[in-house]
Amino acid sequence: MPPKNKPAAAEAPAAAVVPATGKKAKKSVGESINARLALVMKSGKYTLGHKSTLRSIRQGKAKLILISGNCPPLRKSELEYYAMLSKTAVHHYAGNNIDLGTACGKYYRVGSLSIIDAGDSDIISKPLS
Repeated sequence: MPPKNKPAAAEAPAAAVVPATGKKAKKSVGESINARLALVMKSGKYTLGHKSTLRSIRQGKAKLILISGNCPPLRKSELEYYAMLSKTAVHHYAGNNIDLGTACGKYYRVGSLSIIDAGDSDIISKPLS
């Protein structure tokens, strides 16, 4: 007896496996930032926290400032103001302070950080988008 043909409805799920490109690109950008940040933590110089970030900006040592998404507005505007005066680049991290701490490889929350020396990473030279 010849095998029966499969109904057309069984073939539909195979065609619906096309991934959405918008989400994939967004995730790869986030992973790119996290990978660059991990490389800075391993080979570069950095300071974690609001007080030490302000200190490094005032001394003119900071090259890049990362601010978490849930940083209080007054603190965020203070960091942005000091960074503008010292002509330091600022990047607003997409995640909250827990995500930023995890990206730094720490087990605690990080509201802001300044990168003094990037080490082997290209986080300062290439735009983070």
